Amino acid sequence: MKKFLSNTIVQLLIAVIIGLLAGFVVNDAVLEVVICIKHITGQIIFFLVPLIILGFISPSIAHLRSNASKMLLFAFGIAYLSSIGASFFGAAVGYNVIPFLHIADDANTLKALPENLLKIDIPPVMNVMTALVLAALIGLATAWVKSDEISKLLDTFQKMVLELVKRVLLPVLPVFIAANFCILSYQGAVTKQLPVFLSVLIVVIVCHFIWLSLLYFIAAVYSRKNSWQVLKYYGPAYLTALGTMSSAATLGVALECARKSPILRKEISDVTIPLFATINLCGSILFFTLMKPERHYYLRFLHYRTVSEQLVILPEMGH
Repeated sequence: MKKFLSNTIVQLLIAVIIGLLAGFVVNDAVLEVVICIKHITGQIIFFLVPLIILGFISPSIAHLRSNASKMLLFAFGIAYLSSIGASFFGAAVGYNVIPFLHIADDANTLKALPENLLKIDIPPVMNVMTALVLAALIGLATAWVKSDEISKLLDTFQKMVLELVKRVLLPVLPVFIAANFCILSYQGAVTKQLPVFLSVLIVVIVCHFIWLSLLYFIAAVYSRKNSWQVLKYYGPAYLTALGTMSSAATLGVALECARKSPILRKEISDVTIPLFATINLCGSILFFTLMKPERHYYLRFLHYRTVSEQLVILPEMGH
């Protein structure tokens, strides 16, 4: 039983269930505590994200030596093509499926939340894009000068970050997800339009699975390896992504899942997972083009040929 409860995916599912059920019964006083917990745990999680990016990307790039530059260029090309393909796929589904769900905007009918009385901000030492660029440059510079001393220092830092993921991020994550779902349940965001909510959720998840299947099929053909040996370990990462709606918050769990796969090379996955969590926007662009195809995000996204330009339009998509 203890082993069962220690499983990450079980803990996250329990957190979702507890959060949803608690949202039905909590009063305003209890909800104020829940909001404080969500804010503080969220601050801790997002504070760790730049450290995770630095801790995993820099040493892994340093170990790649002469192949580092080629791999980074290849990764950016894959991320761009994947995002473009996902945007057109999402738009096609959005035009042909979403109108039949009759989604209404019930934002004004949601129950108001009490004010957060304990707003303790823990700003990250740097933003995600800065951490990504810094990590890549440190790793490349270490590889170019072939410094064993810096490489060992980066390896030690990676071990420190891994301990932070295990001892801080993973225990805090279920608490954050439970608080998040408790607030959603309290507001009525789930219950007031449960059939529509489930319909949209199922459509989005099916689209994600279809796109992931295509990407992993291509990867399997290219590498001549069974991609199921990667996918079957990714349940906790996908559930975390659904619960937090954040690639950054999912990063630590995704790295833990990838390390369980017998076919992934650690030095490669330690670079590509933090990298793609930042630059591969297929999940976000698929969702937004699916829900609002009439805004033609897929055409604008195709026009934007750099990652920084693509990142600019994502906040606008939420409006």
